[in-house]
Amino acid sequence: MTIRTLLQSRTSKWLLGFCFWTVLGLSFASQFYISSAKAGLDVSWGQAVRYALGDWYVFAVLSIPVIWLARCFRFEGGTRMCSLGVHIIASMVFSLAYMVLRAFVGQWQSQTQAAFGEVFKPLLVKTWHFNLLIYWVIVAVAHAFDYYRKYREREVRALELEKRLAQAKLQALQMQLNPHFLFNTLHSISSLMHQDVEAADKMITRLSDLLRAALAGAETQEVSLRDELKLLQLYLGIEQIRFGPRLTVKMDVAPDTVDAQVPNLILQPLVENAIRHGIEPRSRPGVIELQARRANGSLALVVSDNGAGLNSNGVLKEGIGISNTRARLRELYGPQHRFELVRGNQGGVRVEISIPFHQAQGKGEAQHEKALQ
Repeated sequence: MTIRTLLQSRTSKWLLGFCFWTVLGLSFASQFYISSAKAGLDVSWGQAVRYALGDWYVFAVLSIPVIWLARCFRFEGGTRMCSLGVHIIASMVFSLAYMVLRAFVGQWQSQTQAAFGEVFKPLLVKTWHFNLLIYWVIVAVAHAFDYYRKYREREVRALELEKRLAQAKLQALQMQLNPHFLFNTLHSISSLMHQDVEAADKMITRLSDLLRAALAGAETQEVSLRDELKLLQLYLGIEQIRFGPRLTVKMDVAPDTVDAQVPNLILQPLVENAIRHGIEPRSRPGVIELQARRANGSLALVVSDNGAGLNSNGVLKEGIGISNTRARLRELYGPQHRFELVRGNQGGVRVEISIPFHQAQGKGEAQHEKALQ
């Protein structure tokens, strides 16, 4: 049971309240005992404790209706004057009720069986204004706790709304990415259909495997890099049929990165972009390289090609895949990520991604992994 759950329990609240008033009573008992000793009065520690706890336990009992009144009559909006009038009257009743109850307690504690009037009169003279002060302190504390509770509730609701909004944005981006990927793959199959029917038939078979895996993880925002690479291999199997020896893919993945969590379908649009802009427009063979490294608490992913590269202005026009990937990384990791498109060392384009390194094994990932098998 967490501390927060403990504080929300009704029994725990009553217990904490009892402990609060007890500690308060004991602190006043210590003060009474020490001051009596210095004044030369014969007051034992037990007498000091009984007297102080008798005071504060009466306040504790009377604080229950005061807290209820504080919640019902708040100093908000147009009810301030009405609430003020109610609390002024209630404070007087509170002071009188304290003196009556404390007189009965005093009679019970008295060893000489003093009359009620003898106990009540000193209380009327000494405690009337102090009781009023205690009433307003209880009201102020009740209001402070109530404001804090409402503040926390608003904060929790705001965080929940922000989380739902981010989740909705991510789902919308992923829903946009899946049709984009599907249409491009079908276009590849259509192009091959006029050249090699048997190869096109193989592509359709592999596409069904790929779609099954992609749809299995449609509700999962993050998967392990191992599962992401399996899905990428399915996609590359389709493109390998289309391009044959013109397409070479090299993977340099550090073993300590395969369990890292990455956004679902983060690599496929980057590789697809490299094929479309780097390999497809040229007749000569092309190479796509994928690297994964762990450094300083981050996962670094690099996808590069040796194709035509950036234009003369050093700018690459971003399609749906790249812009979608950029938006997803921004929603998932905020300022903790880095996404850059730069000119490659040997021509082509180099996409560099850096995201926080973390590992997890959730239900959604387990389902996605099962679909890839």
